[in-house]
Amino acid sequence: MKLIQFIFLISITWAAAQNKTAVIIGKVTSQGSAVPFASIYEKGKNNGSSADENGVYKLNISPGEKTIVVQSQGYKSKSIRVLIAENETKHLNFDLIESEEELDQVVVTGTRTRKRRTDSPVIVNLINSETLQQVAANDLANGLRYQPGLRVETDCQTCNYTQIRMNGLQGGYSQILINGRSIFSPLTGLYGLEQIPTNMIERIEVVRGGVSSLYGSSAIGGTVNVITKNPTQNNYDFSYTFENIDGSANQNIINGNATVVSKDYNAGANFFISNRKRELYDANGDNFSELPELKANSFGVNAFYLPTENSKLALSFSSLYEYRYGGEMVDKPAYLAKQSEERTHNVLMGSLDYQMNFNDNKSSLILYYGVQQTDRDHYTGIIPDDEFEQQLFFAEPPYGVSEVTTHQGGAQYNQVFDNFLEGSSVLTGGLEYVYDEVFDKIETYNYFTEQTTKNVGAFVQNYWDITPNINFLSGFRIDKHNLVDNAIFSPRLSLLYKLKETTQFRLGWGTGFRAPQAFDTDLHIAFAGGGISRISLADDLFEEKSNSFTASVNYDKATKHFIAGFTLEGFYTKLNDAFYLFPLGEDSHGERFEKRNGSAATVKGITLETRANFDYLVEIDAGFTIQSSIFKDAVENIEGLPARREFMRTPNNYGYATLTFTPTKQFKASANYIYTGAMDITHVAGEGTGQTVNEYFKTPSFSELSFRVGYSLNIPKVSTAVELFGGIKNVTNSYQSDFDIGKNRDSNYVYGPGAPRSIYLGIKVSSF
Repeated sequence: MKLIQFIFLISITWAAAQNKTAVIIGKVTSQGSAVPFASIYEKGKNNGSSADENGVYKLNISPGEKTIVVQSQGYKSKSIRVLIAENETKHLNFDLIESEEELDQVVVTGTRTRKRRTDSPVIVNLINSETLQQVAANDLANGLRYQPGLRVETDCQTCNYTQIRMNGLQGGYSQILINGRSIFSPLTGLYGLEQIPTNMIERIEVVRGGVSSLYGSSAIGGTVNVITKNPTQNNYDFSYTFENIDGSANQNIINGNATVVSKDYNAGANFFISNRKRELYDANGDNFSELPELKANSFGVNAFYLPTENSKLALSFSSLYEYRYGGEMVDKPAYLAKQSEERTHNVLMGSLDYQMNFNDNKSSLILYYGVQQTDRDHYTGIIPDDEFEQQLFFAEPPYGVSEVTTHQGGAQYNQVFDNFLEGSSVLTGGLEYVYDEVFDKIETYNYFTEQTTKNVGAFVQNYWDITPNINFLSGFRIDKHNLVDNAIFSPRLSLLYKLKETTQFRLGWGTGFRAPQAFDTDLHIAFAGGGISRISLADDLFEEKSNSFTASVNYDKATKHFIAGFTLEGFYTKLNDAFYLFPLGEDSHGERFEKRNGSAATVKGITLETRANFDYLVEIDAGFTIQSSIFKDAVENIEGLPARREFMRTPNNYGYATLTFTPTKQFKASANYIYTGAMDITHVAGEGTGQTVNEYFKTPSFSELSFRVGYSLNIPKVSTAVELFGGIKNVTNSYQSDFDIGKNRDSNYVYGPGAPRSIYLGIKVSSF
């Protein structure tokens, strides 16, 4: 406790000094042309500005010796050290070099404040909109597959819900944020990864490991922050993609974006629309689908307004509609199919942020609110074989309804100290409240979930630049969750040491917790053994706690024509009172499982990420993870089978690689590869499915290779670019070949790539 008290004392030390202001003005260019809307800021501070459409900027700053940094997407960031006197106006121009390297981009997820990636004491991985395009990602789920330590899996043969696994932990251990707000509800976690279209996304920031406990409950495995498109300049783009899946099913996708910014750059809005239609796909010829029918419509807006020079109001709103049907491929209502799942989702999400900067931009206050509302009508059913049972079934088919509401509101205060124990620091503190209400009911199955969770959290952290090469992040969070008896204290520490400009060493430690509440997979009803399986929560279920350690080394070397580097990270997480599913046996409707507390579990491993850029002609990025996930005591997964210590559906090794070839500005080609090692899964056999016994099954390892090519043609007279693109996904058709057949299939017996070989063509029209 003495260490924690010392850290807290350091964090709250107040050493403010009033300073007069000075002004830096100038222009940002590249090869003689203006770089519009570049970001200009003082290194290590919250003080920043943006260039206008002509590259001209103005930055108010306190006097003294300062490092000014300019950054813009597509260019290498640049910093200049200046000495400026009180009330002085200094001219400072920047000439940038084109680059697609992301090492110096500004990120926010690791610390809740703006930091260059190389200055962040927590590793933050980035996926930008350009990367999402090159890997041909239609939605968030597809885009997240190309990140170290992450694996996106499909978990149902009938409805194809997806979840993300980070560092070997399933979806409920990861916190998914929308613009920094935790409004991604448990039910949204089932299908939401596919419901968010990529044209809605500006970038994705990923923080792995327990150091992301800054965001509260369920951030044990890590945090994914989806940042929607920001309006920076007037532009538009429109695209259409046609995709054929294995020669037997078609998919059509239409995306559009338009941005409008006022002449004085005090207001702007980005609008997006997306429409997606996919036909049913049957892989094994039994007239039951392996890919469900999808119909999705999405639209939304991201807007900002600057009431004053030192304040900003930001608004985000999205409407997501999705219809999903899987099962017997018949043109009938769902309840007349032998076996099927039908889902209709209407999701509304929004957030409102207001930020004020004052005290010469050394202080800032952020007030925020986020909300999500999901209404779902759903059906999950199998027509019985017995004639009398059929009559009962048709009299009351198993239709259900779901309603989920999430609210988050809070305040965050940031204070910069220029003189803090011979260095400088940024103190951050905040208070937030999260309310989540889940209602899910199917009367026919006597299935009912109604749960309201309320969490009040307070957080404090101090980002301390001890020297130009060493910084130390210390902080804690206190949460009072209505399903947890006592308040939970979660400290976190991170240390960064920068060796010259090429190498960073990081150490991190943090604790976290997962409340005893219904998470995404708990709300999924699966087909198994001719019935349906459901998950309930034990009456005496209590919170799960974690203790996590990370250590990493990051190296990047840049020359005039070559950039290369690697990141090696080790992680170790101890889970106490770890959740697991205990089989309760069968009732009249099928299998029942109960979520209980076990003794403990350990997740540990290493992740290696490598990258190289050869004169911006060839870019390579790859990552590979070796890990293990083990319960301390064996747990029972299927009634009658031996208990096992290994986590199910968790391979010990997996990875990815991407390669991009850009011989000219008009032509670009890319190849993408995903590897997943063998893993243990359970298989509940059903009558007439082609399987005869309940068993543990070791899956084979599998790979997925995809290609994309694109050619752009500029039309200067109308300031428009036209890109023609196409490609092949899963070239070798590495797809599961032993699916269960018929209506009694085990829908959880699914592994491998999410789709078979597909060919796609498209066109994109955009302004420039």
